[in-house]
Amino acid sequence: MATTANSRAQSQRPDADMRRKRQLNIIWQRALIYIVLVFIALLIILPLLWMLSTSLKPKAEWFMQQIYWIPKRFTWKNYTDLFNNPDTPIGRWFVNSLGISAVSTVLTLFLDALAAYAYARLEFVGRKTLFTILLATLFMPGLMFLIPNFLTIYNMGLLNSYAGVILPGLAGVFGVFFLSQFFQSIPKELEEAAQIDGATTFQTFYQIVLPLSKPALATLAVITFLACWNDFLWPLLVLQDPNMYTLPPGLSTLQSSYVTLYGPTMAAAVIVAIPVLIIYIALQRFIVQSVANTGLKG
Repeated sequence: MATTANSRAQSQRPDADMRRKRQLNIIWQRALIYIVLVFIALLIILPLLWMLSTSLKPKAEWFMQQIYWIPKRFTWKNYTDLFNNPDTPIGRWFVNSLGISAVSTVLTLFLDALAAYAYARLEFVGRKTLFTILLATLFMPGLMFLIPNFLTIYNMGLLNSYAGVILPGLAGVFGVFFLSQFFQSIPKELEEAAQIDGATTFQTFYQIVLPLSKPALATLAVITFLACWNDFLWPLLVLQDPNMYTLPPGLSTLQSSYVTLYGPTMAAAVIVAIPVLIIYIALQRFIVQSVANTGLKG
């Protein structure tokens, strides 16, 4: 009996050692992942902190040889100069950007969702061919469409108008592809049950599919809003009245060939970044959920 117990103890020792080694490997792997993630986070956060710090510094501290992350003397002068300057109506630009981005986001979600549902669920002639052609346009640089879009807006008489800024960006190809992948992950049995109960195709789409697609819609909303909010070139080409500018082309007037007002520029950058950060933080849970679910079918 003693011999049997000893043999069992000896056989269990290698198993215990193997478990310890595996646990140590897992701990080291997680530690390495956390170190890499913290490093990446610092690369992203530090420029934002420096931007905020510079916006609160007086002019004398903009070009100091020694770096100070915390201003020696806090001041709101950069913000007051920015808002009180009649040549930079930042309040008007902020409202313009917010309105254009919000309208573009809502319309893009509506049109992309309709098109994506058609490609994901409806059967019609040439569906796969059209979808392939649609995806092929994703490989084309956006600058290829700049001149055709400008000529289209010009011939429609929409230059120097908010509609001219909004229309070309509606129904993006990425949004159609992204939502169609998510729609395919929704069980068809739910839609079939609704149709058996007498629901039309649109009712099934509106009452069944869309409520289940909130994570994907929230993610696409953030991406679309961010793209519209940060768009510089297209509003600059379409809008001619400085009072109609959005924030990116408007804030570019703070820089000239000879002078750059770093304090007000950093203050303006903080103002531009705040809405995007708020929206991302508010919808972060939906973004993570949509990334985890998109494309996981069957």
